[in-house]
Amino acid sequence: MPVDPHTMYRWRTWTHEQRETILRERQQRGNPFHSPPHRVSDETCLYLITAACFEHRSIIGYSEGRLQQFTTCLCDLITKSCNKIFAWVVLPNHYHFLAQISELKFLISQLGKLHGRTSFEWNGQDSVRGRQVWCKAAETAMKSEGHFFATLNYVLNNPVHHGYCMKWTDWPYSSANDYLETVGRDRALQIWKNYPLFDYGQSWDPPEL
Repeated sequence: MPVDPHTMYRWRTWTHEQRETILRERQQRGNPFHSPPHRVSDETCLYLITAACFEHRSIIGYSEGRLQQFTTCLCDLITKSCNKIFAWVVLPNHYHFLAQISELKFLISQLGKLHGRTSFEWNGQDSVRGRQVWCKAAETAMKSEGHFFATLNYVLNNPVHHGYCMKWTDWPYSSANDYLETVGRDRALQIWKNYPLFDYGQSWDPPEL
């Protein structure tokens, strides 16, 4: 079963009783308490990777400099660790990227090291030693062409969806400009209309490209 990256977002909205129920169910199924197992798909090497700051706090976006620096580090890492990157975005409290990945476990381990380094650095800068900065990265395997293109739209539209900007191209910490330059605005709009974001809670309205 593909991992649902939105589960870790919903956790903070649940009551203590709901959390206890979920943990008991995971224990009965033999699943880990805090993070999903990373399962390599036998059918695809295309994955959406998502990671968020603990409790969705804006730790990445504490300052413009931190956001820029982390974006550079993340892009360097995934460029070296992925076969091909289709879309990526970094927001103040989480990031996504859609990529072709042949060594998923290796990539996840590299992201874990990046999270560890940035946690130590940022907690020192913010004088909050011991603070939990990250939830673990989660992957979702692409199940179909439609799933892939809807996910592509989701990643690129994420800054608009979360209210950080009005247009894809207004957010500097994503691959939106490169994507539009590569496929063209007409093709991008066609992909948006042909693959609506049903499961991602989006509308049918075309984006401001």
